[in-house]
Order: sequence, then C-alpha cells, then structure tokens
Amino acid sequence: MSTGFTELTNGILAVTSFAVLVTMTLALIRATLGPTVFDRVLALNMFGTKTVLLICVVSFMSGRSDFLDLALLYSLMNFIGMVALLRFTQYNDFGGEQHDELGQRIPESSAKRKVSA
Repeated sequence: MSTGFTELTNGILAVTSFAVLVTMTLALIRATLGPTVFDRVLALNMFGTKTVLLICVVSFMSGRSDFLDLALLYSLMNFIGMVALLRFTQYNDFGGEQHDELGQRIPESSAKRKVSA
C-alpha cells in the first residue's frame, strides 16, 4: 500500500513539474512579446516565482530539503532584481540620485541633508 501511494505522489509531482514548466514557457513568451515594459517585468517576475516553485517541487520529489534553502535564496534574489529593474525603468539609472515624487532629479546641493551633531 505504501509503494502505491509513493508512486501516486511521485506521479502527481511529475505532472505538477510539467505544468510549472509549461507556465514558465508561457511567461517567457509573454516577456518576449509583451507590448509594454511592465508586461515584460510582470512576466519575468512570474518566471522567477515559477522557478522557485519548480525548485520546491523537485526538492519534494528528490527528498532533499536543502533545495528549499536554494529556493528561498532565489526568491530573495528575484525580489531584489525586480526592485532594481523597476527602479531602472522609472528613473533610467541605478545611481543614488534623489528624485521627487514626479520622478524629476533633485540637484545634489538641495538633496543633501544637514547633519546636526
């Protein structure tokens, strides 16, 4: 009875892996064909999220829980990458320049804060 359940579980996880790979392929197609930059960013974010999901499924299939640490690390890298990409699309630079709420660059002399001792 235990081997039948294990085979069923592995079959379900294999189908899940295939479905995740299909959605990852669709996300890449969307990233390539997206009419706007934000469609492409959303598709790449979805691709990163599905990659984390695939790593988790492979971890459960192989019985290695150390893959979950890799999935967590990849999700953090995906988040930081998306924040950097959105910052670049909004301000057209990664630098430390200050911008106002409209996205206009603030001159450096007025951007510095006075530090009181």
